[in-house]
Amino acid sequence: MADLSELVKAYDVRGVVPDQWDEALAELFGAAFVQVTGADAIVVGHDMRPSSPGLARAFGRGATGQGADVTEIGLCSTDQLYFASGELDLPGAMFTASHNPARYNGIKMCRAGAAPVGQDTGLSEIRALVERWSEEGGAPRTDKPEGTLAQRDMLADYAAYLRSLVDLAAIRPLKVVVDAGNGMGGHTVPTVFEGLPLELDALYFELDGTFPNHEANPLDPKNIVDLQSRVRETGADIGLAFDGDADRCFVVDEKGDPVSPSAITALVASRELAKEPGSSVIHNLITSWSVPEVVKENGGTPVRTRVGHSFIKEEMAKTGAIFGGEHSAHYYFRDFWNADTGMLAALHVLAALGGQDGTLSELVARYDRYAASGEINSTVDDQTGRLAAVRAAYADRDDAELDELDGLTVTGADWWFNLRPSNTEPLLRLNIEARDAGTVARLRDEVLGLVRA
Repeated sequence: MADLSELVKAYDVRGVVPDQWDEALAELFGAAFVQVTGADAIVVGHDMRPSSPGLARAFGRGATGQGADVTEIGLCSTDQLYFASGELDLPGAMFTASHNPARYNGIKMCRAGAAPVGQDTGLSEIRALVERWSEEGGAPRTDKPEGTLAQRDMLADYAAYLRSLVDLAAIRPLKVVVDAGNGMGGHTVPTVFEGLPLELDALYFELDGTFPNHEANPLDPKNIVDLQSRVRETGADIGLAFDGDADRCFVVDEKGDPVSPSAITALVASRELAKEPGSSVIHNLITSWSVPEVVKENGGTPVRTRVGHSFIKEEMAKTGAIFGGEHSAHYYFRDFWNADTGMLAALHVLAALGGQDGTLSELVARYDRYAASGEINSTVDDQTGRLAAVRAAYADRDDAELDELDGLTVTGADWWFNLRPSNTEPLLRLNIEARDAGTVARLRDEVLGLVRA
């Protein structure tokens, strides 16, 4: 049995199949999930990885063994599972390893209404039960009658709900290239786009959890090369790339150039604030300065949080925010149970682009105002020590302010950088933004010199 402290990471459980993950372990998690949530019924979905159907069914067996009724929605994206959890008002479990390589699999779990299950909201209790039951040889029997198992296809309902939130009926026709990376976007995009004035050019829509063309991780530039080439070759208006479980969406413009997720956050925020002026918009601390600027310009209140979905969702619930965005291309909507959905963000971008005559690069230029480094990872033996060294180097500078909301953020008059440790790897992650590229380069060399000393 694998060390569960290594498998449980922030909001999901993941590991290598079959060395760490197997169906016996998944069954224990299903039983523990019911025990901790107290659910009488749950909904379960899975992605296209070869191991996903078996793991999902085993999780369901564990749940029914504890007396809960299980609705299986089968193949789905993670945001489709969140839709099912919200629409049916049931706790949910999604079997996926998101953008990770084929040998991995995992679970993303939520409470009814797509509310998050994190370390402080049930995940640690689930882990403790599974660890104990692993040692005892299985989950205890319950006096409740065994739960039922039913199948339900919710793809059409999911697509209809998303289209009800964004009006695309009057947009000009657009040519759209979509790279699904052999992930769940190949399952959801055709149904969501059906009937819209969009000419769809589909790349790698065949569902294949071995990812034969490239990893389904658009955050890595090498995985959007094919998308960029196709957009340029065909003269498309826009390119979209989804990750493996299709809850994140990355955008390239008509030139094939990537559009910053911060610019997408600002664009979508302006559209959501037009519907409800004065609302709050959540952004994590590594999004561009342009995000809070645009929010204020559109009459909203920007709220800054730590990086990570649990912090975004917690702050959205607390403030009643209409929208939230992260620089990792996670986009959260109050109208979607505060959950993240890249598909809904994509529809907003298509509506904004198709509602005017200009190009996408012209449209997003007003939201992309600064030079940025992108995320730079450094492998270090001592995260705490290296972080302290950087803090000491900037602590006494008159031209810089420090805060430690998440790692270390140092802010100057026309620049900032954030250095924060990874929770799952021996890495420090550096993000820099400034008014010009030269300042970004200078700060990059300066900070990395301290980090990698």
